[in-house]
Amino acid sequence: MIMNTGIKRAYCLYRVSTIGQVEKDDIPMQKQDCREFAMKQGWEVSKEFSEKGISGFKISAKDRDAIQEIQKDATLGKFDILLVFMFDRLGRREDETPFVVEWFVRNGIEVWSVHEGQQRFDNHVDKLMNYIRYWQASGESIKTSIRTKTRLGQIVQEGKFRGGTAPYGYRLEKKGRLNNKNIEVNEILINEEEARIVKKIFELYVNAGYGSQRMCTYLSQHNIQSRTGSNFINTTIQGMLKNVMYTGVLKSGETKSDIFPNLQIIEPDIFNRAQEIIAQRSSKHKERTIPLNTKGKALLSGNVFCGHCGGHLILTTNGKKYVRKSDGEITITPRIRYVCYNKSRHPHLCDGQTGYTARKLDEMIEILIKRLFAKINDFPKEEMIDAQLKGQMEECQSNLIKARVVVKAHEAEMQEYEAEILKVIRGSSTFNAELLNKLYCEAKVKVEVDRQQIVALEEELDSSKQKIEELTRQYDTLTSWADMYDGCELEARKMIVNQIMKKVKVYRDYELEIDFSLSCEQLGIDF
Repeated sequence: MIMNTGIKRAYCLYRVSTIGQVEKDDIPMQKQDCREFAMKQGWEVSKEFSEKGISGFKISAKDRDAIQEIQKDATLGKFDILLVFMFDRLGRREDETPFVVEWFVRNGIEVWSVHEGQQRFDNHVDKLMNYIRYWQASGESIKTSIRTKTRLGQIVQEGKFRGGTAPYGYRLEKKGRLNNKNIEVNEILINEEEARIVKKIFELYVNAGYGSQRMCTYLSQHNIQSRTGSNFINTTIQGMLKNVMYTGVLKSGETKSDIFPNLQIIEPDIFNRAQEIIAQRSSKHKERTIPLNTKGKALLSGNVFCGHCGGHLILTTNGKKYVRKSDGEITITPRIRYVCYNKSRHPHLCDGQTGYTARKLDEMIEILIKRLFAKINDFPKEEMIDAQLKGQMEECQSNLIKARVVVKAHEAEMQEYEAEILKVIRGSSTFNAELLNKLYCEAKVKVEVDRQQIVALEEELDSSKQKIEELTRQYDTLTSWADMYDGCELEARKMIVNQIMKKVKVYRDYELEIDFSLSCEQLGIDF
């Protein structure tokens, strides 16, 4: 049974939105003010509730344990007054908090704020003021959020660290920069030792086809551990492979900065290729053209298809091959074949041959790859670009200059007509108004056509520049692959082949049809 001593019992609710406010002792400050206020009013503080890191705007009252417990105790008559530092400690949602306050009052609880007094509902104006207060609080939360997002976006655009823990590959160091509160803040810099590991992870993923689990095993075997001294785990590797910051781009929400060379660990082309591999290895991707892994003895995996039915060619071992050495020793090796899945499982779906010897097919592909590399090495980059696009760009630039001259002449003509129209209005022109209007409209149409032509030519010029950049990238990539191909392991050669050849179709008698990922025609290569 609850005894009524005549002294009003108060529940106090304290709330801060962020952990930063907890560290600044905001709750003790609220607690001190509420206790002093209750003492002056002659109330007894019977219970106190503290919510740390709880947003009054983002989190609904029904999801806040403190509010739920206070409402339950209100229905049981355990207290008489709900006291807060300011009313927005109850919440900042205009579609909810006013009604929470009104609920307490209707259930016999007085709602007080140390700095704003009592919230009453004696008349319509009280209800309106109650709603307006939380409408303003909600608006302030939205504005604060926008300001925060905007400032964080500005920080990353300036190449500054927005706070938190530095990603693996980077370190934090104070360099004397002060924030607007005159506190020295960290700069983010590359951690050279960790950066070497990041580069190795991307190299193994892109060039050698390692998956995240295989990567973890490799790092563990080479005694490479995370910053905490433990072995790397799959999710950490996957997160690193998706972290655009390694390209030198800082990010805050949807805001991305330009590339900062001093923060770049991974070249954008390598990072983009890693994203393509991640996407293709996803179970949701329907047309995979890269190998799920690079284990095994065959060169092609994932992107080789039957030319007759379009089905995948899968690897199988068929029988055994006996090899007698000069010393009389006999070794036994399995014969590896590419087999049409449809032909082997559903013969009626395919009229091609069942399988193809892996050694023979791989040799044919390697001959084509080496021929491609030989041609690219014999074809200087500048000569290739000149042959493909220089003439086109020069013609486009010439047409653009001419179009800009023409549009200026037509704009001058239109301005003359505009000046004459003013004279007609003033009554000082000898021109016929109807004729003048016709001439002006014709000149205006010419200007619009000229401007559209200029836009089209500028877009064509930009497109040509982008093509040059793409050709240059493809050329540089091919030359780097050409330099490493003969000396690298089979797993790396697999990745190179799969990045050059999007799809390989095999027909009867080993007739090949190849869909290249790069444009051999644009590079001037003819097989």
